[in-house]
This record gives sequence, C-alpha cells and structure tokens, in this order.
Amino acid sequence: MEETDIVKTPLSPPEPQPEEPEAKKLKMSTTTTSDEDTIDANSTADAKTPRTNRYKRRKIAIFFAYCGVGYQGMQKNPGAKTIESDLEEALFLSGAVPEQDRGNSRRYDWARSARTDKGVSAVGQVVSGRFYIDPPGFVERLNSNLSSQIRIFGYKRATASFNAKKFCDRRRYVYLIPVFALDPSSHRDRESVLASLGSGNVLVKCVECSERGRKIPEAMLKRICEKKVGEIESGISSDNGDTEMNSKVTENTMLCDNTSSEQGAKGLVDDGISHSVTESKQNEETALNSTIVNDSGVDKEEEKVNREEEAEKRSSFCYGEEERERFNRILKYYVGSHNFHNFTTRTKAEDPAARRYILSFDANSPVTVEGIEFVKCEVVGQSFMLHQIRKMIGLAVAIMRNCAPESLISTALQRDVNVTVPTAPEVGLFLDECFFTSYNQKWKDSHEELSMKEFEEEAENFKMKQIYSHIASTEDKEGVVALWLHSLNHRNYPDLCGRVVDNATSNGEKSVTVENIAE
Repeated sequence: MEETDIVKTPLSPPEPQPEEPEAKKLKMSTTTTSDEDTIDANSTADAKTPRTNRYKRRKIAIFFAYCGVGYQGMQKNPGAKTIESDLEEALFLSGAVPEQDRGNSRRYDWARSARTDKGVSAVGQVVSGRFYIDPPGFVERLNSNLSSQIRIFGYKRATASFNAKKFCDRRRYVYLIPVFALDPSSHRDRESVLASLGSGNVLVKCVECSERGRKIPEAMLKRICEKKVGEIESGISSDNGDTEMNSKVTENTMLCDNTSSEQGAKGLVDDGISHSVTESKQNEETALNSTIVNDSGVDKEEEKVNREEEAEKRSSFCYGEEERERFNRILKYYVGSHNFHNFTTRTKAEDPAARRYILSFDANSPVTVEGIEFVKCEVVGQSFMLHQIRKMIGLAVAIMRNCAPESLISTALQRDVNVTVPTAPEVGLFLDECFFTSYNQKWKDSHEELSMKEFEEEAENFKMKQIYSHIASTEDKEGVVALWLHSLNHRNYPDLCGRVVDNATSNGEKSVTVENIAE
C-alpha cells in the first residue's frame, strides 16, 4: 500500500492580546497622590519608579500637653501665637496633612476637646482629625517639629464619626492657688497697706505691690525701705556735734506713674550733714501720696520687732482641717446646674449658654512646689465658658479673705442679678483631663478606650517639669497672685459687700439689684 503524504493545513496564529497601555498606569497612579484617603509613599514623576506603600488617612484622637505661657490660648486666631496654629503646622511638617490641606483644618475634620484662655496650660488636651499616621514614628515626627512647651503623648484610632469636642462628656480643670492667698492677713488690700504707713506696724513687703500691680521704681523703693528700717533717726547730729536737728521726716511713696515717682525721689536730699524730705503736692488724681513719720518717741528697734511679729503672724497661717472644710463648703455652692452669666464675659443672663452644670468642685490636696505651698482646686464640669473657672476661684478667695459674705455666691448665681466678680490670675489654671465616657461605653468592643491611662506617667512628669514649676517660679519672681490680692477691696469691687434688693417697676415686674453696705 502506497503511503500518501497528509498535508496539514496550518492554523492561523492567534492574534496577540493588547496589553494595558502604560499611559493608563500613569493616570491611575497620579490620581492616588491627590486622593483624599490614600497617598503613595514614593511619590515621583518618574513612571518607571515602582509605587508601593499607599497610605490611608485614619481618624485618630491625639493626646498631648502644653504650657500656655507666651501663647494667646488654644484656639487658632489670625495674627496671634496659639497652640493650635503650632500644632497644625507640625502636622503638616510631619507628613500627616497634605500640601493642599495646609492651613485648612476643615479638610481633615479638625476638632478640639477644650479651648483654653491666654496663658492657661493643659495636661490632658485632645484633638481629633483624619491624618496620615504612616510610616511608623508619627509621634516622634510631631514632637520633633514642636517646641518643648508642647508634648505629644500618643494617639488612638477612633470611629469615622468621632469628634473630640462633641464626644467629650466632662472636663476636669485644676487651679493651684497659693495658701497665703486664703490668709486674710496676708497681702492686705491697698487701703490697709496705706493705713499702716507711719505706724509701728508697717506692711513693708506690701508697699511695692499695693497699687494693683503697679510697682515703685526699684531705686525709689530701696531708698524708702532703707529709711523705714532705721537709717532715719529722730535726731541727727552734725559732724562737729555742735547742733542737733530734731525733725520729722516725711517720705513720699509714689505708687502710680514714673513722673510722680521721680518727683518724690528729687525730694530726698542727702548732703552728708542732714536729711530733709519735703512733702510734695499731688497734682494728678491717679497719684497717691502717703507719709511715713518717725518721731523721736518711736524706737527703730521696737518698729523692727513689730514688723517681725506681724510677719510671724502671717506665716503661721496653714491650710488645716478648719480652713479646708470652710473652703470646700464655699466651693460647693457652684456644684449643680446654675446660670453663670456673672462668671463670664459677653454672655447675657437670658442666653441658654449661660447655664452650665458642675459635677464637683473641691480643694482637698495641698502641694508644695519650689518652697511655695499651694492648694489644688479641682473642678469637673460638662463645659466651661470664658474666664468662668478663674472668676469662680476669684470670688471664693475673696470670701475666704473675709472680703465678701458666703451668701454672695448664691446671689451671683441668680439669673436676674448682675454682680461684678473678681477674676483670679490665669497662671494657676490648667486643663487636667478630658473624658469620653459615653463613647468608650458604646464602642468598647470594637475600638480602644480613649483615656489618659496609658500616658499617666509621662503626663505627670510634664506637669511637674513644665506646668507646676512655671506656676511656682512665676509667683516667686513676679508675685502675680500677691499683686492681685491687693485689688480685692470694695473700691474695686463694690458688689463684694452688698445685699440683694427687690425693686418693683412701673409695669409690675421685679428688678433685683445689689445694694452696697458700708463696712
């Protein structure tokens, strides 16, 4: 059988499948760099560079602390140095915020748990937002772009709807008030200081700071104190001993402006033979002239003993059980839901925002920092208004110093009464912690707890090193609270000594006012 060749018809080769064009890849990669949720770690114009580690924005809560000295508060304010502006810039420099969102906090859902006033510090402040937290080292990058006054403790992942302001249930603030501020005999009001001049019991230390913080020029004060201590004697003999001058020496303590102080300084003449001081005339309403007279019947040693006795009497005051009980009783007036329109500014009594709820207010813990003893006043509330805590402390201190009756707090909390309340200095106040109780309870199974528990040790170190030391050193060097105490008098705050009077108006409505009572 003859073999036959079988010719196989070759099949047509398969058509090549078109590959995805390179341009598409470029288009996809370029869109991810500006995407709201992801970003490439190796962002570059080179198309051949592999693009990996695409990061996503995460909703987080950042826990941090700061010392408020030199800052105009927490909230960002155009033209002012604030904590928030420094923190936002650090977030950008750390890669947490893209270039297109720089300076526009709404783009990354920025929110703060609390606003603090000028000079007020914080230990447990919390802010939230959507940030790029990768690669690892986010906290270290942030701290490297911040001053030592601001310290980031850490962050925690939160739900997409989390807002640090809306989800904060309570806020705890602490005010450190020096123990001497609660002593009625320490740093008396200006009138008492002036009344002591010329007596054997001169309040020497308070002459400098009695005029509401206006200090006498140092050279003038030094000369005045030297004369009072004993340089001026009732009889000063001349060099040859032939004559003796018996004169009353009058010194002028100018406590207002430099012009008056210079005039008083010119009146002090020392020619090596005799000392004579003429009483200057007062030409301006703001200038105060007071006289210190050393008669021949007043012995300088006796005067010195009197001053030492007075100093010992003031230093004997301590924050004992009786003082603690009284101070806590005063602070308890604020607990509960009240109208605090008299304890803030720019908020009217009829404004619903004037009504706030205080959960607790106590002063049980005395602490000593750099040789100065303070009372730790802790107040916990849902939220606070501008200057509210400082005004609550201011009125409580005035009552402790017997400048006002306890009943004045109840009067000031009435909706239809207007009372001028003193404001304590800002240096002693700081935000201690923010609480998210309801949020933690709702999301405890799927998200980590938002609290300061993990950062307690680091926060305590920052508190002692930055905040406590600043409060103590400021009081030691500048005497901020001591200066403020001299203003707690009825001349500056007439309502501190008053009673409530009901006035019937022509239309039958009742008007309530505070009537001043003379001491």
